[in-house]
Amino acid sequence: MFCLQRITRLLSLVATPLWRNAGFFAFMYVLGVLVNVSELPDEPNATLYGNLWLELLLDLYLVCVVLTLLPLRLRKWVKGVLALLAYVVATADVFCFWKFGSPLTPTMLLLVGETNSNEAGEFLSTYINADVLLSPVGWVLLTALLQAATALVLPLLRRRRGQWLSGIDKTAGRFRPWLGAMLLPLLLWSAVASWHNKREMVTMFSQPTIGGVEHELTRKDCAQFYLPIYRLAFSIFSNELASRQVEKLIEAKDHLRINGCSYRVPNIVLIIGESYGKHHSQQYGYFMPTTPRQLKWEKTGQLVPFTDVVAPWNLTSFVFKNLFSMHVVGQKGEWCDYPLFPELFRKAGYHTTFITNQFLPKAKEAVYDFSGGFFLNHPELSEAMFDTRNTRTFPYDEGLLSEYDNRLKKANTDHNLIIFHLMGQHVNYRLRYPEGRDHFHADDYKAKRPELGHYQRRVLSEYDNAVLYNDSIVDQIVRRFAGEDAVVIYVPDHGEECFEGTRGFICRNHSAAIDYDLARYEFEIPFWIWCSKTFIARHHDLYEQIKAARKRRLMTDALPHTLLYLAGIDAPSYHQQYDVLSPKYQERRPRLLKNQADYDLLRSKKQ
Repeated sequence: MFCLQRITRLLSLVATPLWRNAGFFAFMYVLGVLVNVSELPDEPNATLYGNLWLELLLDLYLVCVVLTLLPLRLRKWVKGVLALLAYVVATADVFCFWKFGSPLTPTMLLLVGETNSNEAGEFLSTYINADVLLSPVGWVLLTALLQAATALVLPLLRRRRGQWLSGIDKTAGRFRPWLGAMLLPLLLWSAVASWHNKREMVTMFSQPTIGGVEHELTRKDCAQFYLPIYRLAFSIFSNELASRQVEKLIEAKDHLRINGCSYRVPNIVLIIGESYGKHHSQQYGYFMPTTPRQLKWEKTGQLVPFTDVVAPWNLTSFVFKNLFSMHVVGQKGEWCDYPLFPELFRKAGYHTTFITNQFLPKAKEAVYDFSGGFFLNHPELSEAMFDTRNTRTFPYDEGLLSEYDNRLKKANTDHNLIIFHLMGQHVNYRLRYPEGRDHFHADDYKAKRPELGHYQRRVLSEYDNAVLYNDSIVDQIVRRFAGEDAVVIYVPDHGEECFEGTRGFICRNHSAAIDYDLARYEFEIPFWIWCSKTFIARHHDLYEQIKAARKRRLMTDALPHTLLYLAGIDAPSYHQQYDVLSPKYQERRPRLLKNQADYDLLRSKKQ
């Protein structure tokens, strides 16, 4: 009997947090489910977060436990504040998804922080109207109204019919142990089911840099911020990490020095591609004719392909930090402790232009894009780097050419650095080239790749079509500078897997250990320097240097040093040992992939 009483008390104790905060729990649970349902993507296979029901139960129960420990008067105020905060954040989150197709993200929060009162007024007048009430936002507001009404009405009923309600409460209290009996196994189940996600959340919020956050997000089992309040906290955290690196970059900018500039090459064009493994380039031996135009330029002798080039990372944002910073892997400090190479060009007197089809400050940007683009889009840093840049993206990379021709070209001066950043072959491959540009088809691969199924061959054909379309884009860029004293440098951010060998994989495996196969397919990239006829005639010695360097080992983190050499910029940030064209180039510098795996060591062990 005594044992039964103890069990009953224990079960009653388990139920107490929900019993004393029943209304708060019920409405918050409904709100959590409502937000997730409202933000379900309009896709055939879209599903709710798998652990939503259990994890939401656990999270709200723990909140109710804390509330139960508070004095009654304080508890009421705390519940009110928490509910208000939840509804405000949920309303903003659902509104953003309804209007812009994205819930709260670091970029969106950053944009809010940069909005002035006039812009805020214009936004409210434009978007806040009657349609909002008929949208999913209206359901959130209705839930808030019902909770507020319940909170006001129940105390009045208790005062007017206190004895009647007290009797009900007393009778219902007998069922509290039964509630605890049902609740206890659910809580244990939810704790087990939610453990992984909670651990991943802790890991995410423990990252010391924005890069670390992004790398965590590339993992298949990364944290799921399934509630608006979690997404808000994550966005604040991400912005804080980014701001620390921005501060360092600003400090580096303020201390950069230029000793002089000869303007050796008046027009330097850098094309940054996307997701392009050299093993899908006809130029590097691929069995499909994916680069006919680049091959044609190579036969003229103007295009010089380099044979042994790797990217430092297989993630765009990390590559961009390495590619834009004068820091190279192995140097002391972080990438953000060093100036960005366009700052040096601009301070030296080059007119700098940045034309990107990815990194614009827009609300829909994922954290990956935020991590890669936050320093490019920061107002002060952007102004220090670029004289002109585009303000919109395009469905296909050919849009960048029109943007350059119609708006940006007219701003060119006698000395120009022009950076084209393409969408290239980024997944989804089929979306990277226009209708009617599908030269390759699934059946074309039956003989060469018989081990692949039809679906795999179709995806492979789409990737190769994207490579072929990219060939046409870089060709058109080159042609625009054929009459100038110019060099054009092409470098993709990283490689890409598309059913390579027997791996059966597309895109990149960010969390896998780096072995030689992964290094080959995800880090080896095509790289070339094209020289105009005018350039060859005026800088024949430099042209011969470029040809002589084509078989040298190179990792693209060192590319800014070569760019400064081509421009003739004399600055403390330039180091000959990192310049692939210099006779003092340190070709045996370890090429550390992701700061950990020595590419050349992996290759030597495999050979």
